[in-house]
Amino acid sequence: MSFLISDALAAAPAAGASPMTDSLMSFLLPVFMLVVFYFLLIRPQAKQRKEHQKLINALTKGDEVVTLGGIAGRVADLGDNFVLLEIAEGVQVKVRRPAVEAVLPKGSLKDL
Repeated sequence: MSFLISDALAAAPAAGASPMTDSLMSFLLPVFMLVVFYFLLIRPQAKQRKEHQKLINALTKGDEVVTLGGIAGRVADLGDNFVLLEIAEGVQVKVRRPAVEAVLPKGSLKDL
C-alpha cells in the first residue's frame, strides 16, 4: 500500500527555509490582499456614499436635479423620504430622495 503515500511527504525541508518563515509568508499574503481590497474597493465606495448622502441632505426647494432614472426637474416640495419634482409646467412626480443623482447648476432647465 506504499503506492498511495506520496514520497514528497518524506522528503526533508529545503536548507534555507524554516517552517516559521513559510507560515509567516502564508499569513502575510491574505493580509496584503485584504489591505489592497480595502483601499481599492471599500474606501472609495464609502466616500462616494457619504458624498451622496450630503447631496441628498442639502436639497432645497427650487434646486434643479436629475434622478437615477434620467428625469430632470425642479424640486417643488421636500419630505422626509420623498421629493416632489416638477418636470414640466403643471406636471409633478414624486420620487424617493436617494433616487436624486445630481444637482444641476441654476438655469439648466430653462423650459420649466
